[in-house]
Amino acid sequence: MAGEFPSSSSSSSVHGGHASPTFLLRLVLDIVSAGTAHANAVFKKDCTNLVGMIAVITHLLEETKGFLSSDHDHPSSSVSWLVDLEEALQSAQRLLSVASAHHSDNYSDEAAKRIASQFQCVTCKLETALGKIPYDQFHISEDVQEQVALVRGQLRRAAERYTSLNLPNFSDVESRLLEKECAATIHETSAKVDGISENCGTLQHAADKVTKILERMTRSSSNSTSSTSSDVCLSNELDSKRQENVVSKGFEETKKPDALVIPDDFICPISLELMRDPVVVATGQTYERSYIQRWIDCGNATCPITRLMLEDTTLTPNYVLRSLINQWCAEHNIEQPSRIVNGRLKKSDGSFHDVSCDMEAIKALVCKLSSPSIVERKAAVAEIRSLSKSSMDNRILIADAGAIPVLVNLLKAADVSLQEHAVTSILNLSIFDNNKSLIMLAGALPSIIHVLEAGSVEARENAAATLFSLSLVDENKLIIGSSGAIQALVDLLQHGRTRGKKDAAIALFSLCLYQVNKGRAVKAGIIAVLLEMLSDTRNGVVDEALTILSVLASNHEAKSAMVKAKIIPVLVDFLRTGSPKTKENAAATLLPLCMKDAKNLACIIRLGADIPLTELTKSGTDRAKRKATSLLEYIRI
Repeated sequence: MAGEFPSSSSSSSVHGGHASPTFLLRLVLDIVSAGTAHANAVFKKDCTNLVGMIAVITHLLEETKGFLSSDHDHPSSSVSWLVDLEEALQSAQRLLSVASAHHSDNYSDEAAKRIASQFQCVTCKLETALGKIPYDQFHISEDVQEQVALVRGQLRRAAERYTSLNLPNFSDVESRLLEKECAATIHETSAKVDGISENCGTLQHAADKVTKILERMTRSSSNSTSSTSSDVCLSNELDSKRQENVVSKGFEETKKPDALVIPDDFICPISLELMRDPVVVATGQTYERSYIQRWIDCGNATCPITRLMLEDTTLTPNYVLRSLINQWCAEHNIEQPSRIVNGRLKKSDGSFHDVSCDMEAIKALVCKLSSPSIVERKAAVAEIRSLSKSSMDNRILIADAGAIPVLVNLLKAADVSLQEHAVTSILNLSIFDNNKSLIMLAGALPSIIHVLEAGSVEARENAAATLFSLSLVDENKLIIGSSGAIQALVDLLQHGRTRGKKDAAIALFSLCLYQVNKGRAVKAGIIAVLLEMLSDTRNGVVDEALTILSVLASNHEAKSAMVKAKIIPVLVDFLRTGSPKTKENAAATLLPLCMKDAKNLACIIRLGADIPLTELTKSGTDRAKRKATSLLEYIRI
């Protein structure tokens, strides 16, 4: 690839013409163990972010290294992605060496700009390689698939961040010369890298040589009238006119005119995005809550930045930083633009209508929520509950008046009616999507769970419904799942009245779409509760129970618990006697239970499941037909 450091084929361990997962695992571990301690200050953050993203790939390679055996041939599609990943990793390794060797502290010099452009190329290559993984041909766990998806998202965002800068490009001839000379320089010093701390002269010599090469290529590029680079990850992103003029401009001048630089301290090291809910881990590092929670839930026990073991997984809110971020956002108009302008509310069609009178009335109500008179507080919160139910405009105005933090405080009120009205008001407000983040940022989750555990019957039901509404935002699924809410929801599922069971069921279904929450639900005893629900046809919650079981069945712990509880005969019976929806969910649950499991497959064959499955392929819902067809294929093998 033009503009990219070359891959060294001689260093690769290849199996049947393809890279070995074991070799790639060693390569990743080499990159991670080398660390970024000696990285130049200019590229310290770039190097740290890149190494952190590469580190997560170890989990993927651990699961795939046993798949490819020298004794078997495999389709090219199952191994070709490894070759692409090897090339991308070797490019990353060489780039990290060059970035560490760069001696200038000036990010605006042309050599630094060239290195920055290579970070864009490498992140593009890594993201592309990870996007080619044929998961259906490997036994890759859903947890690892989620990790890879997270890393791909990080890489895409990193590439976009580099794209926001007008970085220079290489011509084909210049690129080949640069690749050759840089590779030779890195090769000369690679044997001496282990002694860097004792012999800095070697590193400085390498830095001078690489910098001179880059500067020479820059001068050559500035004399060229056009760029003939074939590197799609640069040429497709950059405007050619700006490329011709970029060398004559300083680094700061090459940014897009409207690009706003976010302070480094405000950016999450994992997501590379502006933090909204910063939390501190045991090592003292700060991350966006949802991303560090996902990192921990994926089984990682180290701090992503320091690589030190986390003594505990407590996440402490960084209120000071959050306040600074909010202040900075307000100063730079980064916050979600308000739909209220000069007392007028913007409608979905772009028009405005006057709400100034409503605003004043609602602000007065919000003030009464903090009144010393409990009678006044009750009247105000009951009115807010009614208003928040009646229209979307009211939900916007109530949140804009600052009601959410005050309502959260009322969730722990000793008065039952105050608590019921407060949690129901928060439920109503959460219907407006922008309010979901405001509710989470107000620290409402612990108080909502408190109501779910100890509130009145109505309050518990509405607390469960609120958790479902908040969980519709994907990042909230992880936060809610790690907060202890799942156990409280399972308790409501077991002991609540019919409405409460349904509220808990839909919340649990949403949360269990994430693999790590499935394990939490199993530990909370959900399988036994769901089996009870299957035998209770009076409450009309059979379909809810089956829907959750169909999601849980792909989890190993849940699968074992279901089989141990002898659920397969019950599911086969539902295939024969259930409603169309019941049959669909029964088939959807049986498929992961029997797929790649000869014992369970033999069980449904003995129970005569092939007959109702065949009928389902003809008369079932579209989803039921797909599930039944897949099950029959396994039966007939």
